[in-house]
Amino acid sequence: MQFHHHGYVSGDPKVEPAAGVGIDRPEDLPDEVDVLIVGTGPAGMVTAAQLAQFPNVTTRVIDRRGGRLEIGQADGIQARSVETFQAFDFAAELTAEAYWITEMNFWKPDDEDPSRIVRSGRAVDDETGNISEFPHLIVNQARVLDHFAQFMANSPARMKPDFGYELRSLEVADEGDHPVTVQLAGTAGDNEGQQRTIRAKYVLGGDGARSKVRESIGCTMAGNQANHAWGVMDVLANTDFPDIRTKCAIQSGSGGSILLIPREGGYLFRMYVDLGEVDADNKRAIRSTTIDEIIAHANAIIHPYSLDVRSVAWHSVYEVGHRLTDRFDDVLPEDIGTRTPRVFIAGDACHTHSAKAGQGMNVSIQDAFNLGWKLGHVLDGRAPESLLSTYSAERQVVAKDLIDFDKEWSTMMAMKPEEFDDPSELEDFYVRTAEFPAGFMTEYAPSMLTAGPTHQDLATGFPIGKRFKSATAVRVCDTNPKHIGHQARADGRWRIYVFADEPAAGAPSRAADFAEWLDTSAESPLAATPSDADRDAWFDVKVVYQQDHTNVDINAVPTVFKPQVGPFQLTNLEKVYGALPDDDIFDARGLSRDGAVVVVRPDQYVAHVLPLTATDELAAFFAPILQSRPAVGQAAGSTPS
Repeated sequence: MQFHHHGYVSGDPKVEPAAGVGIDRPEDLPDEVDVLIVGTGPAGMVTAAQLAQFPNVTTRVIDRRGGRLEIGQADGIQARSVETFQAFDFAAELTAEAYWITEMNFWKPDDEDPSRIVRSGRAVDDETGNISEFPHLIVNQARVLDHFAQFMANSPARMKPDFGYELRSLEVADEGDHPVTVQLAGTAGDNEGQQRTIRAKYVLGGDGARSKVRESIGCTMAGNQANHAWGVMDVLANTDFPDIRTKCAIQSGSGGSILLIPREGGYLFRMYVDLGEVDADNKRAIRSTTIDEIIAHANAIIHPYSLDVRSVAWHSVYEVGHRLTDRFDDVLPEDIGTRTPRVFIAGDACHTHSAKAGQGMNVSIQDAFNLGWKLGHVLDGRAPESLLSTYSAERQVVAKDLIDFDKEWSTMMAMKPEEFDDPSELEDFYVRTAEFPAGFMTEYAPSMLTAGPTHQDLATGFPIGKRFKSATAVRVCDTNPKHIGHQARADGRWRIYVFADEPAAGAPSRAADFAEWLDTSAESPLAATPSDADRDAWFDVKVVYQQDHTNVDINAVPTVFKPQVGPFQLTNLEKVYGALPDDDIFDARGLSRDGAVVVVRPDQYVAHVLPLTATDELAAFFAPILQSRPAVGQAAGSTPS
């Protein structure tokens, strides 16, 4: 974490200086905003947190509740989400608080006495350690939202939610600077009974499965109807079941199943208890299942063990259904290419599925991370509006893959032991598909934001279209080994990682030539950075040399890797790395010894891989993404005074 570049900081360094709309931010909801976000769930709060880094953008997030969420229904945090938390600067705090899933145990009926269950297998989470350096966690959704709220409050825009407002209607005009008109009604506190009209440039609906925003833009959910019910409960209990603090899939001889999820804090745990098939003609009966009945079902399933519930924190009954919208914005299929979207939906407003794969909150977070920086770039003048059309195109495909996976997993969880062809089929599926629920199978197709694989062989460990999988190198200035991906904050910047060819810093090399072009050419993407902004305001450029840190002369490193920042124009020395002799990043990520350039999007997905000589290709890639560029011949390498 870097600070003091704006002057000495004696307080919390996570509190950034207020700027733009964050200076004297009005308490009351204004009549006009750039972005109105409906809903303070994961989709809404992540988008808001990202936009809080754009102080020139007026963003407000509303919710019908009177205050923060206290008990969240989602609790599973996949490793990809923890990577995202790292970018928002709270991964360490959350992982310290959370329950860590390191193993999943499987229980089945005893062959000799099917009325009893016995442990039949164990599966280690990420046994090879190749999926992620971050763990699989369990923590209350409300705490996750608290961390995003704190990040928003500490950001330059000083954002915080506007509680006590409910969306009643939404209309999109064909023209106007604020073409989206939203009617709100006050629901709580001082707002109760108020009627408000808000005009916005863009609106995001993160307002859940019954989304009013989705309804307003004519999107409908399509998919299979629920036919199996589960009771879910968060409880404090005494039990002789030996694996009560280990994640378990339990299948009983009576046909019922339980997914057991230990919760943070050492005592609380969640059980998804199989309630059986739903009577299509009388769904009300299953929905009225009491907590006592759920506990009784659980006791029957875990026989010969017993469960003595002392306190119930939360419980519910739900039916598994898988539904998906065909678009995530307000542009009808026949209008694609003729206009850009003004209204978006994310999270449960777009896709619903079972809770047992731990995907709801996690996929919502990635929906929002995908959209937030794009809105910020367009409204900040960095990118054209066409950028916004990529959101629905990218995320709708991801949601479909999720639902296809969840159908298979939830079906298997509801099967009776005798219905499996192989007794270990459930365990094998869990291990075989581990990378998918962890969040790492997303691969964006070629588009204006994702290049084709022409040069993929230069960096085989950084597949284009997939998330940037971090690796370790040594920061030269302070000799600290660092995961280079962990240094990338959710600040809306593109990342350009330059993996140098063999000559050391200061010697003639392709890396030195590339650095000179990047720093001085009018065709360089850095040339689009406003002249009154820091040189690295839009692009974070780092270099990794093949030599170890003791053989890198920091004074010989090109200046583009040592930008001057802040009001005092202090030299940033933390962008220069050397390889670890015993864990060489070039070997670990299949990087060519001739060097490579890896371009990474603000949401951490690899956008391009290029040779160090491909300056024309890099310029061509960024040309349609950057809104304005200086004319050829205009000075591009100056730094602000």
